[in-house]
Amino acid sequence: MDKVLEMVVGMRVMVGMVVMMLVVKGMLVVTDEVLEMVMAAGMRVMVGMVGMILVVKVIVDEVLETVMAAGDIDWVQTEKHVFEQASSSPFLVGLHSCFQTTSRLFLVIEYVNGGDLMFHMQRQRKLPEEHARFYAAEICIALNFLHERGIIYRDLKLDNVLLDADGHIKLTDYGMCKEGLGPGDTTSTFCGTPNYIAPEILRGEEYGQQETPVLRPLHVARARRDGLHSPPGFSVDWWALGVLMFEMMAGRSPFDIITDNPDMNTEDYLFQVILEKPIRIPRFLSVKASHVLKGFLNKDPKERLGCRPQTGFSDIKSHAFFRSIDWDLLGKKQALPPFQPQITDDYGLDNFDTQFTSEPVQLTPDDEDVIKRIDQSEFEGFEYINPLLLSTEESV
Repeated sequence: MDKVLEMVVGMRVMVGMVVMMLVVKGMLVVTDEVLEMVMAAGMRVMVGMVGMILVVKVIVDEVLETVMAAGDIDWVQTEKHVFEQASSSPFLVGLHSCFQTTSRLFLVIEYVNGGDLMFHMQRQRKLPEEHARFYAAEICIALNFLHERGIIYRDLKLDNVLLDADGHIKLTDYGMCKEGLGPGDTTSTFCGTPNYIAPEILRGEEYGQQETPVLRPLHVARARRDGLHSPPGFSVDWWALGVLMFEMMAGRSPFDIITDNPDMNTEDYLFQVILEKPIRIPRFLSVKASHVLKGFLNKDPKERLGCRPQTGFSDIKSHAFFRSIDWDLLGKKQALPPFQPQITDDYGLDNFDTQFTSEPVQLTPDDEDVIKRIDQSEFEGFEYINPLLLSTEESV
């Protein structure tokens, strides 16, 4: 058999999940032999095509048992569903395929080799406004793509914004997404990265889609044609974008707490700051940048930029800060990015923190007792191959 597994470049553990980057060249055919090399499993599934470099995300048995016991198994299928839909957007990391064994679930996803914004921000401290404007605009398109499909992202942060080889963004990690939200539908789940959590979540309020006026089909068609139609609500994502834009342009969080008082270095105090303290915009930012930050970081979701029913996304696109953006070109990835990551080879490992790329891969052995407690019927239909890839392979 040809050498299939070229290199294993690292492992990363977050929220109980093992996220393993398996850099693979050539035709990836998951056979008994290959699986034994990387995760001691045994099943035959075709999950690849020639010339691709992929990432395999592994959800292990201990995690499956924990979430099933908590009655929260829906998030696994939700993440898979969002990955499937994300494949249709140039600004979202898409799904290649899924497969499973009795002890693990595997999601094979795109490998984006330009690093994440956190990595690049740590080296530049802050970005020029024109760079931040470009990335924020592409993020807006990605978020609107999800919102139009009734999905709240809920985990926007520097770490989850990847750059591709050309310098365009791709959002990744859909583990906190909520899907199936229509007009008037809300949720109240407390989740997110602390520094990015919106005030309405901290206040325990319902958030999601606002009720909207009923439009006749002709009016909806005209609104879409004119770029005015957008799903209402989704306020928590636009708040998080405001935090991220502040970090990019100011080089720090809007909620930085500089103190020696241990009582003020707690998560509870951070939440108090988010809820109560006014946000001070640095004076060195332009008037337009200051205005857009105040718009996204409005503590009242009804007044927040992007949250007006029907015209939320249009309000963002027409804001003075984004006036120089050609949204049509941007949506087609035809706008020139302000920065192109340095990539010395296909892997682009120089753009990732060595904390992740230098770790040895260590997978725990199967726990037969845990496996017996997992209801395998919960994962029926999990296996998947992107139909776009199948059509591509058939045409080769």
